[in-house]
Amino acid sequence: MAASPSDGFRRLRWGSKRLSRPVQQEMDTGREITGEHPSDSPPWEEELVSKIRAMSALEKTLALEAISHCIQRHSQLVRKEVSYTSIQELLASLKLDLKQPLEKTFPFHFYGLILRECASVDLVKRHLASLLELCHQSSSQREGIALAIGITSASHMEEVWAMLEHLGRTRFLQSTFMSPESQQLDRNTHWKWVGSTSLLCLGQIAMHAREQILPWVDNIASRMVYYFSCSPYDNVLKTSFLSAAIMLMKALQREDGTQNYKFTQISELISCLLCVLQKEPNFLATLFRQKIILVIAALSNLRPSLKPTVKSKILQTCLQSLYSLPPTETLKRKLPPLEAAPDVMMLYQKSVQALDLLLQNFVSENKSMDEICFLLQHTEPWLKSDKIHERKRVVQSVFLLLKYVVDHVKLTEEAMPSMLGHQIGLLTLLWRDKDKATQSRSRQCVCLLLQLLIQQKGSTAEFTYLNKMRSFEVRAHRESETRFFNLVKALDENLTVAQHTQLILTLLHELCSRNRLRCDLAAQLLLLIFEDHSIKPEQVAEILQGLFLKLPCIIFKNILQTMMKAVTMLGTQHTQETVEVLLSLCHPSERKVIPLWTALATNNRLARKVITLLYMKLKLRPPKELVRLPEQAQLISQLALGTIYELLYVREYKATVRWAFAGILLGLLTQLHYLFELDAVEGLSDYQEDILEARTLSPCRTCLEALKGLFWTTNYWEVFAELKLLRGWELFEHLETYTEGVTLLARAMAHYDCEVKAVLGQAVISLKSSEERDNIVAILIITEFLNSQELTQYTSRKTMDNFLNLGLNNPNQLVRAMSLKGLSSILMHPKKVVLLQNWLVGLLDSFLKPEPRDLIGLMEILGDIVHCLGGQGVGTLSLKIAQRLLSLFEHAQGDVRAGAIFLYGSVIYSGGRKLRPALRTHAWHALVPLLLHLGDSCPQVVTKTKFTFLRCAILLKWEFRKELFGRLAWGSGLGAENDIFIYMKVTPIEGLEGGLPWLPSCRGWNCGRKEGRRQVESNFGSYHHFLMQALMHLSSPHHSMKLAAMRFIGGLLQDYFADLCVCLTKNDVQTLLTHFELLKQDRDSTSRRFYRSFLDDVIELSQYVTY
Repeated sequence: MAASPSDGFRRLRWGSKRLSRPVQQEMDTGREITGEHPSDSPPWEEELVSKIRAMSALEKTLALEAISHCIQRHSQLVRKEVSYTSIQELLASLKLDLKQPLEKTFPFHFYGLILRECASVDLVKRHLASLLELCHQSSSQREGIALAIGITSASHMEEVWAMLEHLGRTRFLQSTFMSPESQQLDRNTHWKWVGSTSLLCLGQIAMHAREQILPWVDNIASRMVYYFSCSPYDNVLKTSFLSAAIMLMKALQREDGTQNYKFTQISELISCLLCVLQKEPNFLATLFRQKIILVIAALSNLRPSLKPTVKSKILQTCLQSLYSLPPTETLKRKLPPLEAAPDVMMLYQKSVQALDLLLQNFVSENKSMDEICFLLQHTEPWLKSDKIHERKRVVQSVFLLLKYVVDHVKLTEEAMPSMLGHQIGLLTLLWRDKDKATQSRSRQCVCLLLQLLIQQKGSTAEFTYLNKMRSFEVRAHRESETRFFNLVKALDENLTVAQHTQLILTLLHELCSRNRLRCDLAAQLLLLIFEDHSIKPEQVAEILQGLFLKLPCIIFKNILQTMMKAVTMLGTQHTQETVEVLLSLCHPSERKVIPLWTALATNNRLARKVITLLYMKLKLRPPKELVRLPEQAQLISQLALGTIYELLYVREYKATVRWAFAGILLGLLTQLHYLFELDAVEGLSDYQEDILEARTLSPCRTCLEALKGLFWTTNYWEVFAELKLLRGWELFEHLETYTEGVTLLARAMAHYDCEVKAVLGQAVISLKSSEERDNIVAILIITEFLNSQELTQYTSRKTMDNFLNLGLNNPNQLVRAMSLKGLSSILMHPKKVVLLQNWLVGLLDSFLKPEPRDLIGLMEILGDIVHCLGGQGVGTLSLKIAQRLLSLFEHAQGDVRAGAIFLYGSVIYSGGRKLRPALRTHAWHALVPLLLHLGDSCPQVVTKTKFTFLRCAILLKWEFRKELFGRLAWGSGLGAENDIFIYMKVTPIEGLEGGLPWLPSCRGWNCGRKEGRRQVESNFGSYHHFLMQALMHLSSPHHSMKLAAMRFIGGLLQDYFADLCVCLTKNDVQTLLTHFELLKQDRDSTSRRFYRSFLDDVIELSQYVTY
């Protein structure tokens, strides 16, 4: 485990002119590791130099020749033990007696000292050339050559540099560019490691340059980079370069002017060191890692300061080199076979301590929170590692760094970087790590970061609180684990908005992890943050956007549920901001954001706020002049519209939509008119309901479908059905018929008492609006509601009079006209009831005549009167009118049949409560004629028949009215009649042409079939009435009606034969036979075929009927 800052480690200080003691000691240890000499001169050097200086020039020349000869002879016997007899004789002649054994490099040391003191430049050059021509294979030879060169350079820098440059241009280049084949042929070459010798020479030159170091340092460093980069990489090169780098740093450390000098090769030297570090094996056998990191730390203190990219590369490489090592307990087993096994734990601890020193050094050079964030940023991959030992190592390093900063560094800049929140988030995600030490350290790290933040704020109370919290974290889980959540509250209070946002985004990112523990922790922390009401309005957008992107990737169901709770809390605290952000996340038609909208509906009060806000957004409609065509789809009102459309079909919003029905209705109606104003009608009229594939609807189509869906999803399906069967929804597809559509819709709502009170209230508000479209929609609804039977319960005549008079002053002509119409209604003038009833009696006399003039016009007038009387009712006249209309069902003219059938659907509701039973009976008798008219040859008749048939079913309170509407609306042809007959409690005919229709699966309106004998049994005894009614149509002049009657009768005979045997009388059977005999003589082949197919059934039926 790495030592803490209190163990004596301090940053490197160039201002002190010395490396710190730990760094100095570490860089001096182990000549066997790095090959460099100690920085201090040997004790005998001073005496030896004095003797050399006393020598004459000739004596120096002779001494040099003797040493050179000795060195060359020893070079040839490099692998054997050699004696230094000649050197000792030379020393004896100088009257020097060195008692300690001579080192291998002593001749080179002696050689260099003489050359340094030699005044003859030519002599120096000759011996330097001879020296460099020696073999470079032995490490001691390379070190000796370098030592001699370095010592010589102290007095002959120019000459030494020139000789090295020449060596680099000749021997080095030749050895570097020699092909592998040539190297194999020339096995005895001694130039292979000349580059390594050059590196050691450069290091020794730096060591002996003294006051000349700064003028030469850039040249030395650039040549070091050159030799390292151009030489084949091996352990020799690695060791030589590191030795040279250490010697260079020691030389610079001794020079007073270093801190003011601007170096040019720092980044290049560091790059070379990082290259060495990257190539280190994945085990620990030497201190190379430690020494490289220490040298980098020293280099990083030089001017100019390192660029962020260089510093980033340093951090990435150093962290990778140490953190990726195998776990400490397995490090020893990873070692290759060695003569003497090293102390692996010692090597690891020293390497980690060097890394800690590097991090601390970076902070000491730049005492700011930005620098701390920069360093922590590079620990992120390791904090997120899947390996326990890697997470443990990095958290320990972060802890030591932060502890050092808190204890020894006073931050000079009051920076509050937002990314600090992200790094705190990464640390919090380790609070439940599998390793207990990592858990504890990660919590302490968060406490330390909070302390730094609070120190910058200068809050003493909070600082004291955090110290207590930090003390708690040191205790190993003596108390409940839930206590650490107090840290979250402290974070909420002390982080800036940007930092807090980054913290949340980091936790959100972790929700997609496959690590269940981290996912659960992230979700719980997020929920706690949301519960703490610490989120500011300006954070909502970024948080929701982050969550939206992560939702599809969340694996665990409970995590998703937790986040939906968090969204509910966020929506409760910041409803408006939440709604605005959700609208902007994606187009509503993509439905990706529906889960977030659904989460807002779990709270009923919140759901109402959401719908209200959407309704208000729907009203944000800029004038046409300010709207460009490409921007139409991005209008806030369009996004709100699309969202409302989608939420109509979200189960959680069903009750809320019902509550907001009136507002949504008026909003959709006015929005559609607004879209007409923008000419955004594309895709409105060519919409096809029977296309199943998902497709994006145009704005206008979306609005219309939302309008339809509003009635269907709120269970006001009767209103939807009435407009569907009358093709009233199609009126909304064109601006020219838009007002007719609104009128028809309001009339249907009034008829079925669909939210009349609420819609009337909204309409009154819209009538006061300054927008013309609001006034138009409002007045159309109000005037139709005036005929509602329930309106008097919701408002007074005086109130309505005031509102309608308000409309008389409206600048729009339609609004004025409709206001005038409303003022003339029966509700406003009750005395008109008697006048209209008397007028109806007079018209009825003409209507009941066999051949009245302008029958169609007369029925239209009757229809208007019935509608105007509304809640006042037509009274007993309704039965007479109904009976007359029933007879007109068989009229020769299609438009008369259509008018009669349509008016019949209104008349059966116009008798008031007292006559309702009688009108129900009359409607029951009209069922078979209406059913048969579904096969009428006139399309207009079929349309009106569907409308009236459904009204009869609603009046008769059929059980499956909604399913019946589905068949009426989307069924077609002969098969539709069969399906509809199901709901009349009769099984459809099998085998006849037409079959069952395929119904389109329109969203939300696909009615399922519910068939069974229980339906038939509920109406047992009615079959003979249905049969006798159908017999009347066998003689119909309309071929389609005749054919429908035959299918109907055939179905009864085939599937309900036994029931007919019980229900029919002999007179009924006789009537049946009579009509059948007429078919025998019919000119139509279909009639004759029907006669032949069912004659036996009729005869058999006559045999079973006994009374």
